[in-house]
Amino acid sequence: MVEYQMVNANIWNTSFDLLDMTAQEKYFYLYLLTNRHVNRIGIYRISRKLMACQSGYSVEDVTSLMERFMNHHKLICYNPETYELAIKNFGKHIKLKGGKRNLISELEQVKDLSLISYVSGSIHKEEIRRLYESFCK
Repeated sequence: MVEYQMVNANIWNTSFDLLDMTAQEKYFYLYLLTNRHVNRIGIYRISRKLMACQSGYSVEDVTSLMERFMNHHKLICYNPETYELAIKNFGKHIKLKGGKRNLISELEQVKDLSLISYVSGSIHKEEIRRLYESFCK
């Protein structure tokens, strides 16, 4: 169980990402932000089949939701070869605890480095953004 993160309750008040989502999409987004594979960097390995099993959706529904999140909402990126999922605005919705060393350790495990670049673009804290970007070179 991930104990070092918590979804920021202000997600309901300040997130323009949620404005044009259906109830099904909101639930799926919360699942993406809170499932047991989520880590400190917003990039984690998970298969569509496991997402279906854990969320209660069919694999087809998960595939459809992911396509919508990638192409319409532009909030996630998924590499089906490495099973890595990246959440674009991860830092906006999660309260992070843990040091820089933990971030480095998790960034070193990412296979698809383009996902690090994808997430880094929405990080406002310059020191953390530079850390992410150092893995993209």
